[in-house]
Amino acid sequence: MAAALSACGTTNWGFPYRADVQQGNWITSEQVAQLRKGMTRDQVRYILGTPTLQDVFRSNRWDYPYLNQPGYGKLQERKFTVWFDGDLLDHWGGDPQPDRQPFQKADTGMTPADKAREAKQHNPSIPTQNPNVQIQPVNPAANTLPGQNSPQPLR
Repeated sequence: MAAALSACGTTNWGFPYRADVQQGNWITSEQVAQLRKGMTRDQVRYILGTPTLQDVFRSNRWDYPYLNQPGYGKLQERKFTVWFDGDLLDHWGGDPQPDRQPFQKADTGMTPADKAREAKQHNPSIPTQNPNVQIQPVNPAANTLPGQNSPQPLR
């Protein structure tokens, strides 16, 4: 019995349980792309959130560190810093930020061909294999008999 339980402790099955530890601010590349030189501190705080570190000796600098130590897995650490000139954003820099939120999967398992097919479904302006095929919109009023009211949209 003891040998069976000790074998379970060497896998990622949760024996013993190791809690994930996340600290700091999760910043995405989309948020970084919204930053513009000359923004006020309030505008930067609205986009990036409240900074984790505000140095009392350098009030012109805000730091946004992020650390993720999964119970089982590799440590993730990122840093991002913004600098102000007075009360206006002067410049920013740091590690490359992810293009997703933490609750979104990093790998969807889709192949590049699957991604291209999905993109075509969501964007009809992308040409299909046969450009001569035209899709006509359906008119719900044309499906009613004379004297009947046309279908009403759901509210």
